[in-house]
Amino acid sequence: MNNFPLDIVIPIYNEGEKIIKLINLIEKNVRTNHRILLCYDNKTDDIFKFESKLSKFDSEIKLVQNPEQGPCSAIKAGLNYGESESVIVYPADDFINFNIIDKMYEAFKSGNDVVVASRFMKGGSMVGCPVVKSILVRFASTTLYFFSSIPVKDASNGFRLFSRKLINTVEIESRLGFAYSLELLAKCNRLRFGIKEIPAQWEERSEGSSRFKILKWLPDYLRWYFYGLETTWFRKKYVRKK
Repeated sequence: MNNFPLDIVIPIYNEGEKIIKLINLIEKNVRTNHRILLCYDNKTDDIFKFESKLSKFDSEIKLVQNPEQGPCSAIKAGLNYGESESVIVYPADDFINFNIIDKMYEAFKSGNDVVVASRFMKGGSMVGCPVVKSILVRFASTTLYFFSSIPVKDASNGFRLFSRKLINTVEIESRLGFAYSLELLAKCNRLRFGIKEIPAQWEERSEGSSRFKILKWLPDYLRWYFYGLETTWFRKKYVRKK
């Protein structure tokens, strides 16, 4: 298995033609030597209808099957695939932030183990988000920024880079949704590894349906939200599980 400086993990669920469009944008614009990992749930996924198109790209593209179901376990399969020195989890429906992938990798090379694509710092934006989701993610991110030692203004975005060092150091305990992202950020902060954010844009998807399930996933998010607060207020340290 060849290893690259950067793996780009894209969780997919019948994304079809959109993936071809996205890979084309990545291949034309990303300078960092990379591999693309498409993480799918089932063999019935329509990505298999596009295998001939995938084979025509110059980039190395791997189809990685989720051993379970849902975005969290699919992403974990991608994070643990190979030994690249860094991994970016990139949304399948994001056609506007491919231009910051190189910047995220450069921030990693400067000594950061989590690089956050931030919607809430200067230069970032979040457009068209449903009201309830917007309130929850803004409240969580703002309160963690002001009341914990987590040094970023966007704690909840699932789009970010993680170092292999961090992935190999901690156990990812989350099982639902995109809570893994807040978990890894909170654990990175507890370990006092480097964290940096750079501005990113976010727009509500205009076609297809979102897999974001607020009520079902909320307990997992709250667990890591309070974990982040405990790091600061109770000076808790990271304890590796045996």
